[in-house]
Amino acid sequence: MVPLLLLPPAPEVLRVAIAPPAGRRKMAAAVAEEPEPELGGSVRRYLARLGALRPGPGAERPDSSRRTELHLLFDQLISESCGTAPAAGPSPQDVCALLVQACQLVHLDQEHLVSKVCQLIHHLLNRFQVLVDEQNLNFLLSYCISALKQCSSWTHVEIVQALAALVYNNGPKCQKHLPDLLGKAGLLVQLSDAAQPDMELRRAAVRSMANLCLSVPEQPYLDESYRSVCFETFLNVLQSSKTSDVDDITFCMLLQNALKGIQSLLNGGKMKLMQTDQIGSLLAVLKKCMFHGLPGLSIEMPAALYPVPLPQYDKRLPAKQEQSEPATFKQTGNRRKKSKGKQKKGEFVEEGRDSGDAGNESALGADMMKLHFENVQKNPGSDPRSRASDVANVPAGKDHLSSRYPSWKRISSSESEYSDAEGGIQSKVRSYQANVRQGALACFLSAIKSIEKRVLYGYWSAFVPDAPGIGSPQSVSLMTIALKDPSPKTRACALQVLSAILEGSKQFLSVAEDVNDHKRAFTPFSVTIASSIRELHRCLLLALVAESSSQTLTQIVKCLANLVSNAPYSRLKPGLLTRVWNQIKPYICHKDVNVRVSSLTLLGAIVSIQVPLPEVQLLLQQPSSSGLSHSGSTTPHRSNSSEQWRKPLPSEGEPGDTPAGCTSPEPCWLLRLCVSIIVLPREDSCSDSDANFPSFSSVYEPCPLRLEALQVLALLVKGHFPMAQSYFLELGEVACRCMEEMDPSVQLHGAKLLEELGTGVLQQYKPDSAISPDQRVPVSTVVTFWTMMLNGPLPGTLQSSPHPTLQTSACDALSSILPEAFSRLKNDQQILCVTLLLGLNHSENPLVKAAAARALGVYILFSCLRQDVMFVADTANAILDSLHDKSPNVRAKAAWSLGNLTDTLIINMETMGQSFHEEFSDLLLLKMLRSATEASKDRDKVKSNAVRALGNVLHFLQPYHIANPRFREAIEESLQALISTVQSEATMKVRWNACYALGNVFKNPALPLGEAPWTAQAYSALSSVVKSCKNFKVRIKSAMALSVPSRRECYGSTEQFCHIWSALVVALQKSEDTEDFLEFKYSASLRTQICQALLHLLSLAKSTDLPLIWETITENRDAIKSYVLQYLKSGAEENEAGTHTDLGEREGVLRGAIEHLGGLEKQLQGKARVRVSVYLQDILTNHASAAELRGLETPLLVTNSLHF
Repeated sequence: MVPLLLLPPAPEVLRVAIAPPAGRRKMAAAVAEEPEPELGGSVRRYLARLGALRPGPGAERPDSSRRTELHLLFDQLISESCGTAPAAGPSPQDVCALLVQACQLVHLDQEHLVSKVCQLIHHLLNRFQVLVDEQNLNFLLSYCISALKQCSSWTHVEIVQALAALVYNNGPKCQKHLPDLLGKAGLLVQLSDAAQPDMELRRAAVRSMANLCLSVPEQPYLDESYRSVCFETFLNVLQSSKTSDVDDITFCMLLQNALKGIQSLLNGGKMKLMQTDQIGSLLAVLKKCMFHGLPGLSIEMPAALYPVPLPQYDKRLPAKQEQSEPATFKQTGNRRKKSKGKQKKGEFVEEGRDSGDAGNESALGADMMKLHFENVQKNPGSDPRSRASDVANVPAGKDHLSSRYPSWKRISSSESEYSDAEGGIQSKVRSYQANVRQGALACFLSAIKSIEKRVLYGYWSAFVPDAPGIGSPQSVSLMTIALKDPSPKTRACALQVLSAILEGSKQFLSVAEDVNDHKRAFTPFSVTIASSIRELHRCLLLALVAESSSQTLTQIVKCLANLVSNAPYSRLKPGLLTRVWNQIKPYICHKDVNVRVSSLTLLGAIVSIQVPLPEVQLLLQQPSSSGLSHSGSTTPHRSNSSEQWRKPLPSEGEPGDTPAGCTSPEPCWLLRLCVSIIVLPREDSCSDSDANFPSFSSVYEPCPLRLEALQVLALLVKGHFPMAQSYFLELGEVACRCMEEMDPSVQLHGAKLLEELGTGVLQQYKPDSAISPDQRVPVSTVVTFWTMMLNGPLPGTLQSSPHPTLQTSACDALSSILPEAFSRLKNDQQILCVTLLLGLNHSENPLVKAAAARALGVYILFSCLRQDVMFVADTANAILDSLHDKSPNVRAKAAWSLGNLTDTLIINMETMGQSFHEEFSDLLLLKMLRSATEASKDRDKVKSNAVRALGNVLHFLQPYHIANPRFREAIEESLQALISTVQSEATMKVRWNACYALGNVFKNPALPLGEAPWTAQAYSALSSVVKSCKNFKVRIKSAMALSVPSRRECYGSTEQFCHIWSALVVALQKSEDTEDFLEFKYSASLRTQICQALLHLLSLAKSTDLPLIWETITENRDAIKSYVLQYLKSGAEENEAGTHTDLGEREGVLRGAIEHLGGLEKQLQGKARVRVSVYLQDILTNHASAAELRGLETPLLVTNSLHF
C-alpha cells in the first residue's frame, strides 16, 4: 500500500491526499509520524521539500522525476490554498520564501510549471493576504514579466493573475517595473486593450492595473503619466460594449475592475477632475454603468455629457442630452448639506485583491449581503406593515406612480441567490450586474469629491431631473435607481450619491423661487430649480412609502433631511414641509432604531430652518394625532402612540405658571415626544429589533435615539424658544436628569440643552430684542432655573475631569446665565460659579481651558462682579495665564476675554472714577499692557482682540502711569504694535479693531498726542487706510478715529493737520471706488463718516491751516460741495424717517464750522485772506433752498394725486 502524506487536521482548510513518488516515501512517512499543529509548519515543510529538489552543482536542468515532484507539490499547495484562510496562517516570510524558491526551480520554458507556480502565487497571496516585501517582490515581478514576454499566450491569464496579486497594495514598491507594465508599450496596456480577443486575459490585466492604482498611506503615488494611462484604459473599458461571444458575468467583472481602478485613482491619487471633456466622459460612463442590467431599462449614452451653463440671470436651460434616452421613470433632485448621508463603513469599500474574480468565493460574500437585505425585504421583522396595504393606501394623487415601481417588490427571493432552482445562471448574472451598478455609484461618489461643486452643478440635469413637462419623455436619474432597482444595497448607494450632490448646495438652491406664478413665454432658471426641488420631495416621499429595507429606508430619510437643510422654503410655495412632516411622523415608531434616529434628524432639520416659517410654527402647534391617518403613509405606528406623546411632562407645573405670551391651544407634540424618548422607560410594544445597542436596553430607549431626541430638543429650543419657554423649568429638569446619568454622551447633550435654554433667555433680554418685557421668561423663573442647576448636577459635571468635552459644554452652559439672574442668586452660589471657572482655567486640557477663559470673559461684564476689584484682578491673572498657553484656541479665547476685561476697566473708570484706579494694581495693569502687546503679534484670531485690549488699556492709563518709567517703554511698544497692525496686511477684522483701538488711544488726554513722535506715525497710518483700504468698514473706522481728538493741538503741526485734511478729501472722492461689489452697500456710511471728520477738522482749524485747506478746496470745489450736500440731504431724510434724533445736528455742525472759520478769516489780511467760510455758507444756502423746494413739492404731489 502506498503511504499517504498525512497533514494535521484543520477544519478550515481543504486537505487533499497526494501519493508521493517512491523516492520520497520515507520523507512522507516521517512527516506523517510528526504532524504539524499549524499551517505555518506545513508551509515550512513544503519549503524544505522544495529545497531538496534543487539541482546539484553542475546540473543545469532538473530531471523528469524532479519535474514530476514539482507538479505534485504545486498541485497539493494549490489545492490547500483554495479553502478559507485559517485563524493562524503561515508567516509572510515563509510564504515569500516558498514562492521565490518555487520560481527559482521552474524555468520559463516549462510552461505547465510556470502556469502552476503563477496559480500558486495567486492563491497563496490572496488566501493569506500577504504583502510581499520589496526584495522578494522585485524578483517575483521580474519573473512574471519575463514569463509574459517568453511564454505562450495560453499561460498569460495565470501569469497576469499572479501579477495582480503581487502588486496589490504594493504600488510604491513597483516603481522600476512600471515602464514594462504601464509604459507606452507596457504589457498591461497591451493586454487590456479593446483589441485583446481573450476577455479573461483582458479582465485580469485591468485588475492588475487597478491594483497598481491602490494608494498606500505615507507612500508616493503613481506619476502623473502613469495615472493618465490607467485612467484612459479604464475609461475605454467602461465605454466598450459587450460582444455576443462574451458571457455576461465576465463582462460584469471587467466593468467592476475598471470602476475600482478609477475609484482608486480618484481616492488615493487625489485626482482632481478639471477638464470638461474628461469630466463629461467619466460621468457618461458612470451613468451608463449605474443602470447596467437594471430590469426594464435599456439606455444608450453618448460618449460624453456636456455641462449646462448655470446662468446668473433667468433663462431657459438648454435641452439635456440625457432626456432623449428611453426610460420608464422620471425624477428630480436636489443637493444635500449635512454629512450624515456620507458613506457608512461597510459600504462603498474597496474589496480585496481578488475582488471581481470568477471564483464562487468572491461572489458568495456579495450574495450573502444581498440575501440579508432581501430577507429584510421579505420579513420585515416585527414590523406589522402590510406592503399590499402600503400601495393600496397611497393617496389617489400618487396611484398612477405607484404602479411603476412595485414590480421589484414582488420579488420574494433574493436576486443574488443563484443556487436556487428557478434559474441559477440568471440570478447569478443579476447579482453581478447589481455589483456593477454599486461599483459605478461608489465611483460616482468619489468623483463628486474630485469635482468642484460649481462644475458639478452643470451636470445637475443629468442625474437630478426636473419634473416632466407635458408630453416630455421622462429621463432616468438617481431617483430611478432609488425607486426601481431590485437590490436594496444599490438603492441605498444611489441615495448616498444623491446626498453627496446635495451636500453644500444651499447657495445653488437659493436661486429657486416659485412663490409667484410666472406667466412668461420662457421658464426662468429659478422656477426650473424650484420645480426640481418639488419633484425631489415627491420622489423621496414616494420611495419612503415603497421601501421595505430598513437600511435603505434610513438612507431615504437622511436624504430628505439634507434636502430640507438646503432648500430655500421661504422662496417656495408652502406645503412641501407639511407633506414631509406628516409622512415621517409614523416612522418615529419604526421597529428599526436607525430609521427612528434618522426620522428625528429629519424633524430636527425642519425645526432648525433659519428663516422662521409660519408653516413650521403651525406644524409644531398641530395636534399630535394630525397627519398620522391622512399623511399618505401606511407605515404603522405604535398603538396609542399619539396619546403617549401628549402625556404631561414629569413634574410639570400648572398651565397658569407659564410665562405670559406663551399660550398655545395644545402643547408642542414634538417637544413632548423628545422628552418622552429621553426620560421615560422604553415600551415593550416598541422594543427595538436591532440588538446593537445593549446599554440601557432594558430601561430606556436605545442611546442613539435618546441622543438624537436631545439634539432635536436643543434645536427646538434654539429656533422656537417662545414655544419652548412654556416648559422652561421642565426642560431644565430634563437637562438635569441627563447630566445625572452615567453615560457621558447623554450628559454632554444634556449640557448642550442647558446652554440653549440659557442662550434663549439671553436673547430675550438683549437691549435690541423685539420681545416685550411681559412676554419674556421672568427673572424669578430664571433664578429658580439656575438654582436648580447649581444645586444639582452642574457643579459635578464641571469637575468631571475624565471627560473634557463634557466639561467644555458645561462651561459654555454656565456662561449662558442671565446677568440679572446671576445677581439675584445666593452669595454662595455666585462664589461657586466664579470658583469653578477660575479653577477650570488651570485645566491641562485645552478645550476646557478655552471654555473657562471665555466664560470668565462673559462674567467680567456682569455689573455685580465688575466693580469687585478682587474679582477683576483674579480674572485678569487667570486670563493672562491663558493668553500664554501653547494652544492657539486657548489664546484666542483668552484674548477675547482680555478685550472684555479692558472694556470693564473703561466702564469702571467712567462710573467709579478715581477710586477704582487707586484700588487696581499698577503692576497688574503693566502686565496686561505687555501681554496684550505680545499677543498683538500672534495669529489673527488672537491679534484682533489683543489690539482691542491695547486700545482700552492705553485709554485707561492715568498721568502718573505715563510718567512712571516702568510704563514708558511698554507704552511705546504697544503704540508701535497698534500702528504696525493698522498698516499690515492682516485680516480686515484685525485692522478694523486696530483702527478702533487707536481711536480709543486718542481719547486719553493724558497721552502726549500731537507732541510725541508716534503721533505722526499713527495719523499717517490712519490716513493711508482711509484712502486705500479695500474694506470700507475699515475705512469708516479709520475716519472715525481721525475725528476723535477734541483739541487742535492733538493734531500736531499745520503740515500734519493739512495732510489729514487732504487724505480725507481724497478718501471722499474714492468712496465709490472698489473692486468688490459687496462693499458698495457701505459707501454711503463711509461718505457720512468722512464728511463728519472733515467738518470736525474745520471746526478745530487754526488760521495757519486755512491757506492749505483753501488750496485743497479750490482744487476739488465741486466734488466736495456735492458730497457735503448729499451728506446734509441724507441727514434730512433720516430725520423724516424718524431715525435721527437731533433734527439740526448736521446743519449745526456745519454752522459751527462756518462761524469758527469766519472768525479766523477776519484775522487774515490782504492776499493771505481765504474764503473757506463763504464756500461753506454757500453749501448751507444751497441745502436750505433744496430743502424748501422739497417741502413745497410734497403737498403739490399730494394735491395732484387727489385730482387724478
